Formats: sequence, structure tokens, C-alpha cells
Amino acid sequence: MKTDVLIIGGGPAGITFARKLKKLKPETTVKMFRPEAHSMVYCAIPYAIEGLFDPAKVLKRNELVTDVGVELVRRSVVKVDLEAKRVIDDAGDEHEADLLFIATGASPLVPPIPGVTSDNVFTVKRQEDMEGLMAALDAGAKRAVVVGAGAIGIEQAQAYRTRGLDVVLVDMADRALPSMLDPDMAGAVRATLKEHGIDIRFSKRVERLTQQNNRVCDVILSDGERLELDPSFDFVCFAVGMKPDVELFIDQGLEMNRDGIVVDNRMRTNIPGVYAAGDCCSYVSGIDEKPVGGKLATNAVPMGKIAARVVAGKDDEYAGFFNGAATCAYNLRVSSTGFTEELAQQRGFGTIVGYGETTTLFPMMPGAGNLKVKIIADAHDFRIIGAQVVSILSVTDKIDTLSLAIQRRMTLKGLSKLSYSAQPWQSFFPARSAIVEAAENAMDNFSAKGRPFHYPELMECV
Repeated sequence: MKTDVLIIGGGPAGITFARKLKKLKPETTVKMFRPEAHSMVYCAIPYAIEGLFDPAKVLKRNELVTDVGVELVRRSVVKVDLEAKRVIDDAGDEHEADLLFIATGASPLVPPIPGVTSDNVFTVKRQEDMEGLMAALDAGAKRAVVVGAGAIGIEQAQAYRTRGLDVVLVDMADRALPSMLDPDMAGAVRATLKEHGIDIRFSKRVERLTQQNNRVCDVILSDGERLELDPSFDFVCFAVGMKPDVELFIDQGLEMNRDGIVVDNRMRTNIPGVYAAGDCCSYVSGIDEKPVGGKLATNAVPMGKIAARVVAGKDDEYAGFFNGAATCAYNLRVSSTGFTEELAQQRGFGTIVGYGETTTLFPMMPGAGNLKVKIIADAHDFRIIGAQVVSILSVTDKIDTLSLAIQRRMTLKGLSKLSYSAQPWQSFFPARSAIVEAAENAMDNFSAKGRPFHYPELMECV
């Protein structure tokens, strides 16, 4: 069973690679292995659980790949020979290709503590996870403990709370969304979650889960607190991170590290003819070109496109991960890009920060609410290296603008010259933009510390 290209995995990276390659080089024969019943729109799972729409809507159609001529094989790959470009599936059939593309993705982490294999312990990624959680809710669950206050965790907590449960949110960090927000921007998220009845336990970790009949009845925290659950109905949901699915490739000579398969800027591995993209990969930051964590479909998709162009002979280059991300905490819209101030300092940057704060609409308009922007810049050359936005209206457009500023190596001076629009229903008064204000404020803060600069000599991009 020889084919030109064989894809292992059918998530965002695999689908994107397959579709782009068939568009660029239609004569290429492509076979995709995906054991799951469906690929999924992962970020929509909490809203399906909440009951906002039919859960079937988070399931992607097989026609996304079959309609472009890709052969979809609904089996698992159980053995692989990367050098020979040969795989064996779970039916025992052998398949060969001229080129292998690895897109196996990542799976939720669970901590190695007693009780995590209990029947009422869940993670969130697969169709089975979604259906299991919905079954627990429909069966009469009254209480849920969510472990992890990142985007997935707070979205799950909100879904369960909306369904009427008593929800406890636990995280080792001192705030919600610690990888997205610095402490000075996270306070509004905590306040909003508490206002809606979510019980918060930050700066604590789960030590163990005690069981009755293989179901959790108590969650024991690091300070000794015991969170009681009815083992017949209640449940625990872990959302503490993701690990790359690369076990199939151990002892194959494939270069890997803790974050996954090592690829170059054209998605090539160290084995000729073997490419990889998406959450199964280790990748670098586009800011400092050093390895960085973070598993997002919005990174997997461009990686898949780059790989397809390279394989098709068109060539392309991966500029690195910029980490633009967004989530919601009830009426709050939260987003970030690049490095937090905390992470930037850990990675050796001296930082300058600035803030801009306006209302979302002209102040006299009904429904006007707060919009706050934080910008982080490198104190050495004023280059933008991070940003955070919290608002009551959509923030993705603003964080995307700030991501572009980071990608184009724009400085505070360059960003302060941003040309923007204004309209009563969509922005603050023409006199102020929160993004421009944050850039100007950062420069003012730098100067106020006794570190003068000559504005005309500042570059707009570096």
C-alpha cells in the first residue's frame, strides 16, 4: 500500500497540511490515519457542555479531507519505521510512503497523584471527554472541582456553574490565567469568577484524591483542606496542561525534547522525509528564538501550511510562535500575546510596561464599559515583546494588532504612531486609543525612572 504522503493524525495541523498540499499539488496521493470518530473544534467544547448549541456542531466533517481527495483511514498506527517510511495499523496492515507527516497532537496532562484514574475524573480534549462530562451533568452532579485556572479550566468552570453546579476552581498559581496575564491584569478575572459564584482556591495544589468504589469522594489540597464530593454524581476535571503525543516515535532516532518533536523552520525533523507540525512539536518563540511552551490550534494551522508549501516545492519559513490567545470570564473578554512581564524577565529581558485605559464605546453611549491594555517592551531597544487586553467587548482584534506589532518588531515609538479609527458604537473618542496610550505611557514610565531618551533617535521597528 504505497502512497506519496502518509499523515499520522487528523487534527488542525493534519487537516491543514492535507488540504493545502492537495491544492498546491493535486496529483499527490495522500493517506491520513485518524483513529478518532471525528476531529473536533476543541475550543467550543465548554459551550457545548454549557448547552448553548447541539454538541454535534463541535465535530468536524470528514469531508474536510475526503472532498479534496485524501484517503481517510479510521485506524490507529501502532508501529512505525521512520527511516523506511513504513507504518502498521491496528488491523495489522502495512502502509508505505515516500514522505511521512506527523500530526499526532497532544493530550491533557494529569498529575501523578493517588486517585487520578477514578471513574469520575475527567480531562477535556476528546469526544469521549465531552460526552462523559455531559453524562455526569445530566445524571445529577451537584458539585465539580476544576483543577487548573488556565483558559480551559475557567471555561469549564463557567460551563458547570451555568449548569447549576457548585464549582471549586483550584490552581497552584496565585491567579487565574497565569500564562496569559500578569497579576496587575488578572484581578478583574478573579473578581468576575467569584461574583458568579465560583469558589476559588489559588496558591494551592491537589495532593490526592480519596475514593469509594473507584470514584472520588474527597479532594485533598496541599494545605490539608478537604473538598467533599458525592461519589455517585460529582466529579473532578483536570485542565493543567498538555503533553505531546509522541510515544509512538520513541527509539526511532527522532530528535525530541520535553515539548515534543524538534523541527526546523520548514517543519523538517532530523530524519529525511519526515515532517511534523502542531501540538506534537517543540517550537521556538518568534521573539527570542528560544523554545517556548503553548499548544494552540492557531499555531498548528500555520505550521501545517508551511509544511505543505515546502513539500510541494514552493518553500516557506516558520517565524516562530507568538502565542496570541483569548478567552472569556463571563462578561469579560481577555487576551494576551507574546510574553507576560513575568515570563519576559525570566527569559532575561529588562522590561518597560505601559497601560492604556478607555471605555469600549463613546462614554455617553449605552453599554460603554472598561477597556484596559498593558504593553510590555524590551528596555534595551523599546521593542514590543508582549501585550494583554481585558475588556467587556471582543478583544481579539486588538490583540491581533499587537501580535502584528510584535511580529514586525515594532517599537513603542512605532506603535505610538498607530493610525486608528473611531465611531461612537465601536470605540472611545477620537482623541484616544488605549493601544497608543499604553505605548506612550510605557515611554513616559521609562523616562520617569531617570532613564532619558531622545525621541527623534528612537527607531519605529528594529
